[in-house]
Amino acid sequence: MRRTVLKIAAFAALGLSLPAYAAAETGATYGTGRNRFSLATGSPGELGLLKLLAEEFARRADAQMVWVKAGTGASLKLLQEKKVDMVMVHAPAQVDKAIADGWATGKTLIGSNEFYIVGPKGDPAAIARAESAADAYQRVAKAGARFVSRGDNSGTHQKEMQIWQKAGGQPAGTWYIVTRDFMTASLKRANAEGAYFMSDSSTWIMEKDVAPDLVILYRGDKFLVNTYHALTSAPGATPGQETAQKFIAFVASPDGQKIIADYGRDRFGEGLYNDEAYARQYDK
Repeated sequence: MRRTVLKIAAFAALGLSLPAYAAAETGATYGTGRNRFSLATGSPGELGLLKLLAEEFARRADAQMVWVKAGTGASLKLLQEKKVDMVMVHAPAQVDKAIADGWATGKTLIGSNEFYIVGPKGDPAAIARAESAADAYQRVAKAGARFVSRGDNSGTHQKEMQIWQKAGGQPAGTWYIVTRDFMTASLKRANAEGAYFMSDSSTWIMEKDVAPDLVILYRGDKFLVNTYHALTSAPGATPGQETAQKFIAFVASPDGQKIIADYGRDRFGEGLYNDEAYARQYDK
């Protein structure tokens, strides 16, 4: 068994030394309309939900969306630097700070999913018996079992760090594998390493075939519910801000919410995301 290194640390310092971002890249362009705007997000674009929302909005609003593929931390950085018109992210504390600091506006709850802790079928750290997400992480650390982290300041990585804080320490050692990559790529790495990984439920439902040796071992802690918000640059800060505001209004409308709630149901027998009405109970 590997010797575990679990350094007790104050995670308030984490924000002072942010980890490297997964590289942002142009994901796709949807629509051909005159009203062009840009949006940065990660998994909703990777999994195809953004395409459905964008194409329906483009038809209604004579619009064109440029999707920039980036995790939450990188997306918010792009918004702050006025390189995109809007973001869809899952880091409520960072969203509130962006609003308070004045460089973002229009915070709108749009839906949610949740996180699963997946891992090898043999479950060497026995996390299936955990009583909370923090307990699951303590078990992983105690066993020195391989654990894959995105390590990219994405919303997923931020949530992971919050759980390690609850677990009482900062992970370090050869068992702790950092990818600095997006969700699906990190899930593949976890499968290759026979490691534990915290996947969002949407990615797991759609992409679990890339990780045939892993199974869901822990879920259900309310702390693992993952709420998504949309917000735009400040008025006048970027050229497509007004169109971005209209897109957010569409996403929040009954038609937009139906697209979110129904997405994936025909293929997988369950939706990949919950709508705003469900998410509201966890938006705290």
